[in-house]
Amino acid sequence: MNVCVLGGSGFVGTELVIRLALAGHWVRVPTRNLTRAERLRVLDTVELRVANVHEPRILSQLFSACDAVVNLVGILNPRRGASFDAVHTELAAKVMAAARTAGVRRVLHVSALGADPRAPSRYLRSKAAAEARLRAAPRSELSHAEPAVTIFRPSVIFGPGDSLTNRFAGLLRLTLGCLPLARARARFAPICVFDVAEAMVRALGERASAGQTYELCGPQVMTLAEIVRLTARVARLPCRIVPLPDPLARLQGLAMGILPGKPFSLDNFRSLTLDSVCREDGCRRLGITPRPMLAVLPTYLEPRRPAAFA
Repeated sequence: MNVCVLGGSGFVGTELVIRLALAGHWVRVPTRNLTRAERLRVLDTVELRVANVHEPRILSQLFSACDAVVNLVGILNPRRGASFDAVHTELAAKVMAAARTAGVRRVLHVSALGADPRAPSRYLRSKAAAEARLRAAPRSELSHAEPAVTIFRPSVIFGPGDSLTNRFAGLLRLTLGCLPLARARARFAPICVFDVAEAMVRALGERASAGQTYELCGPQVMTLAEIVRLTARVARLPCRIVPLPDPLARLQGLAMGILPGKPFSLDNFRSLTLDSVCREDGCRRLGITPRPMLAVLPTYLEPRRPAAFA
């Protein structure tokens, strides 16, 4: 199968592209920066292309001769020239239109657990709007060439190179183990990047996955504080969590939202007011047994000096 992966040089995308190539698929990866995709150069069946995926004409060219398209493009916070609507909602519509034009049979799209038009955060509302755009074709327009859409809604994703456990480890080192934490009791079911990538590979190989939505969660439901403590334990870092009341957490989001890179924002806080846990077991439906955090974290979190834990 010929597959075009948008966001293929990112955290999830790199793992997905490697698995697709090893499974015998030919993979095209558009990127604005070839340096970011350096790991993929060694794969004979991966084609790297410098391209702006937000240009409809370019998308149609990228999808030429492809059987499937995977859209992994997403942002946690807007930045100059990249709003939630542009990156999530409008790009999804452009992907679907270009896929129709190119005769693509399958479109796989990564959304987010909690995506809902009534969600408290712009991030989650834009993810819901993207899903709606993918499903927006009127029945009268459907044809044999209409791409079948499969949507994935993962909880927070961890693994080598993640922005979850690595960020917390970095913050713990920076703050000498004392971490003011917003929404410390927010609940998640962290899923490993390997399992998210495997879910997409398996869905591509199963006709029954066409038109389906899969919620992807790991085997354990954990609070945000528990995730931080586990990260600290594995990395052997001191850890004292200071749970912030919501008014202070909002102020933290406002203050950190103006810093370079926006390590935390008010919109992130609003997303945290919803638990990120699955209502159905998408991994089981795809025959996947997800890995627990403790089985994976020691493979990439660098241990430091022994520490006391709170």
